[in-house]
Amino acid sequence: MEKQAIPMGSQVAISGIQSSGKFHIGNYIGAIKQFVELQDQYNMFAFVADLHAITVPQNPTELRKNTLDAVAIYLACGLDPKKSTLFVQSHVQEHAEFGWILNTLTPIGELERMTQFKEKKESQSQKQGVLAGLLNYPTLMAADILLYKPDIVPVGEDQLQHLELTRTLARKFNARFGETFKEPRALLKNPPAGGGAKIMGLDDSSKKMSKSAPSPNNYIELLDQEAEIRRKIQIAVTDSGNEIKFNIEEKSAISNLLTIFSLMSGKEIKILEKEYKGKSYAEFKKDLADLLVEKLLPIQIAYKKIIGDEKKLMKILSDGAKQARAVAQETMKEVKQKIGLLS
Repeated sequence: MEKQAIPMGSQVAISGIQSSGKFHIGNYIGAIKQFVELQDQYNMFAFVADLHAITVPQNPTELRKNTLDAVAIYLACGLDPKKSTLFVQSHVQEHAEFGWILNTLTPIGELERMTQFKEKKESQSQKQGVLAGLLNYPTLMAADILLYKPDIVPVGEDQLQHLELTRTLARKFNARFGETFKEPRALLKNPPAGGGAKIMGLDDSSKKMSKSAPSPNNYIELLDQEAEIRRKIQIAVTDSGNEIKFNIEEKSAISNLLTIFSLMSGKEIKILEKEYKGKSYAEFKKDLADLLVEKLLPIQIAYKKIIGDEKKLMKILSDGAKQARAVAQETMKEVKQKIGLLS
């Protein structure tokens, strides 16, 4: 599959999603939808982070299925392999190779200070102990990024600390071995006008929507069927009173639903507030469920078609890995020469 030519001088963007299954509307709004929009403006590299996924124990059969699912979700949501370079992280061995080199430049204290490491350390230490891969997650992420010398990295707020470490490592490498890497900028998804910056759980508006939440009522999966979407929206928590108005401090639950409605419909929060002035939560929820069913149906239809053709999926990934590897190998050639490795 021949990739369409990117105009000379185009800036580079890169980002990825983990192959851990259960992609929900928060993943779509906060990440995948943004990748799709960027592919017309940037030389876009989008990958499935299967090496990151194995920082916690995985069932091999499920990991393989989840990786293919993630690729199919990317494509079903509109990522075009003729415009973007779509690949699986482990198919480009330079990610792991460069990740090791960056480990040799990273003080262990920097890694131990990562907020996500602290949080996951608490939950994992009681089960099987903390694995070294979890500690070194940020250096592999830095390698994922710096290999392609991007200008921007679309990330969520929870990844900003990792990206700042990436920028620090770029500076450190440049200072020690000579100018090599750009310091990529974070590209945060803009919240809707007057809305919230994060998609929160449907069952708990104080916590971010998460596929690892104890209850499936926390999120709406991109592949949830119509009846399940309607059920989850119907039982989603609301606030005391009946006014449909955005106020994150006093009415966090309805504010979260307004944010979802706004981002999925393209309507500003203030327009929605006017439309639903004097209407009930039930009416608002029914319309939100209608909207989600309408928006997710094309993704679900496309996914079913794509996931059924594994041969085509693997061809797309093979082509994408070839394109990514060509860039990554050039970077590694330069890195090895500068640090004194024989190549």
